[in-house]
Amino acid sequence: MDSYRRFYFLSALLILFFGLTAESSAQEKYPDRPITIVVPFPPGGVADLTARPVAAALEKVLKNPVVVVNKTGAAGAVGMSFVANSKPDGYNLLMALSSISIIPEADKLFDRAPAYTMNQLIPIALISADPTIFVVNASRPWKNLKEFIDDAKKRPGEISYSSSGVYGTLHMAMEMLTHGAGLNLKHVPYSGAGPALTALLGGHVDTLASGPAVVIPQIKAGKIRPLAGWGAKRVAALPDVATFKELGYDIEFYIWAGLFAPRGTSPAVMKTIRESVKQAVDTAEFKATMEKLQTPIAYLDAPEFQKFWDKDAKMLTDAIKRIGKLEIPEAK
Repeated sequence: MDSYRRFYFLSALLILFFGLTAESSAQEKYPDRPITIVVPFPPGGVADLTARPVAAALEKVLKNPVVVVNKTGAAGAVGMSFVANSKPDGYNLLMALSSISIIPEADKLFDRAPAYTMNQLIPIALISADPTIFVVNASRPWKNLKEFIDDAKKRPGEISYSSSGVYGTLHMAMEMLTHGAGLNLKHVPYSGAGPALTALLGGHVDTLASGPAVVIPQIKAGKIRPLAGWGAKRVAALPDVATFKELGYDIEFYIWAGLFAPRGTSPAVMKTIRESVKQAVDTAEFKATMEKLQTPIAYLDAPEFQKFWDKDAKMLTDAIKRIGKLEIPEAK
């Protein structure tokens, strides 16, 4: 009887040993299949424009395919929820904007079941952080911010702006402006920054808040006109565009893009991803691409990015509480 017990005990130990060895071996081989970076917005916005050069550089560092997939809907909640609820194996990553902190707070306002919670995701690296730029269609009459605000106050509810979705990043920037300047503007939400810009270029709306990488090419083409920036200082590529603070409005807002993984991703896999991203953003090719996009690299590794995210999330949730529950127009 003792010999049987000894046999089963040894068998169990061997199964456990080989199981752990297999798991360890699998982690050591990471990655051994394509990695997906999910962008929760349509092509053409800040998240998409940032994710694609990151994927290209990361692919070369890892010597493994890295693909970008746009999973859109609900102002980014669909794609963020997809990654938050994915298997934490390092094969589904998320390129998110600051709206990652906004959506769960908006769900609370409307007593909705949350699409995801922030603690379902862990930061890998901050890639970029740029102040939002306030632009108008070039055919509109306003040549500066004062002209715009004076006209908007005379015609409440008539001047329109597009956004990437209700309570999305671009919407929050404009809500800060309307509250700070005492304006009543017409909000026309779209499914992302790309469609929101298309609406502005087509004259379907009058104004837009968006990141420099999205609007600078159109500014240079003479299709849109910048009136102000949300940063603490002027954007280097737009030295003649004053900040709201310079113009007497105490508002500040940044569109940042960062990479996240599902919580529960193993330390070994996270170490590989973090080290690889650090190498990727330091390559000459990546730096050149971001320079062409007029987007400064603002790289922070996970621990520093977590501190940055915590501070930014508090600022945004406080802003949402101030703004309160808003009527939600249907996104286009």
